[in-house]
Amino acid sequence: MSRQPLRNAKERLRLFLSECGRRAQVLRDSLRRQPNRIDPSSRFVPGFRYGYWEREARGLELLKEWLSPEQFAQYAATSYLEVTGCHSVKRYRISYGTSMNIQELDGAGRPRVGWCFAPKGYLVAGDVMLAQKIALETDERGALAVANKFLVAAGRRSTVLGY
Repeated sequence: MSRQPLRNAKERLRLFLSECGRRAQVLRDSLRRQPNRIDPSSRFVPGFRYGYWEREARGLELLKEWLSPEQFAQYAATSYLEVTGCHSVKRYRISYGTSMNIQELDGAGRPRVGWCFAPKGYLVAGDVMLAQKIALETDERGALAVANKFLVAAGRRSTVLGY
């Protein structure tokens, strides 16, 4: 008598799993039909995805033209560059990216606090990083006046901000 409920449960499970597989196949097929479905920029700005990688390459080339030989070598090795603020002479690390990619460094070169600012518009990472570099090197106070400050993980402990 106990075998019949077990058979019924197995059959219901088999039907359930086959239905899940069928739905997964339908979803996979619909995603394959969508062009550039992984490009995040395509979801927010109409027409932005067309030629994105060419713009990205041009932006990185322009950034590299503006780097000092030391910054160029550092960026090639680590995908970030360090700049010195014009007013406070603090060091900042600008990592590859378009937001939340600036870290203020302490005397030992460890991240102390993060800064987030970027030019207006839909720009590729190279263009944003170049704008951030120029802003910190020529008008550090103005750049930080509009920037958002955030916590940076320092090993196991996070830096506490003094707001």
